[in-house]
Amino acid sequence: MSSIDGILVLGGGVQSDGTIHPWVERRFDRALELSEDAPIVCLSAGTVHRPPPLNLEGFPVLESVAGAEYLLSKGVPASRIQVEALSHDTIGNAYFTKLVHVDPPGWKRIVAITSEFHMTRSRAIFEWVFGLEAGKYELSFEATENVGVAPELLSRRLEKEEAGLVLLRRHIERIRDLPSLHRWMFSEHGAYTAQGWTNRRSSARDVVEIY
Repeated sequence: MSSIDGILVLGGGVQSDGTIHPWVERRFDRALELSEDAPIVCLSAGTVHRPPPLNLEGFPVLESVAGAEYLLSKGVPASRIQVEALSHDTIGNAYFTKLVHVDPPGWKRIVAITSEFHMTRSRAIFEWVFGLEAGKYELSFEATENVGVAPELLSRRLEKEEAGLVLLRRHIERIRDLPSLHRWMFSEHGAYTAQGWTNRRSSARDVVEIY
């Protein structure tokens, strides 16, 4: 019996051919090193910064689905893999995973995995969202190597992570319960409001983002 109830692997974008990046592969590889039987939840639909690539049938390739395909290629049973396909940023990763994948089966002992460059902000987000119900979960975190990230891209990403953490702390200070988080996400957060969905412009496609 595993000492882990569930493993959460954060998405990190997909390549133009629909496969995951090397740094995301490392996240999934670490999940497989941790446990032989705990469910693995692949996180994220995509990002608001650019549209996803399309498969041969014209359907979008979601980050979490690309992650699931990677696990299947490694021989992981499909019954062990779960897909979170609602989120478009790291806050959404934590929020939707908690409500859809963690709470219904009553998971307590949870491991979240992401790359080193993304860990500080990710940890702050997951501890915030899951901590809105204090004492309910045992969260731990695993940071994997920044494999395959070009130095200049890594530098830009770290700058964005630091800036994002400053903004995040303002939200953490004022949002202290789940109802408040829900109101904020669907009335103010541009990734999830009706206005945000309808106002997304093609110019956003040129934004380079890794997460």
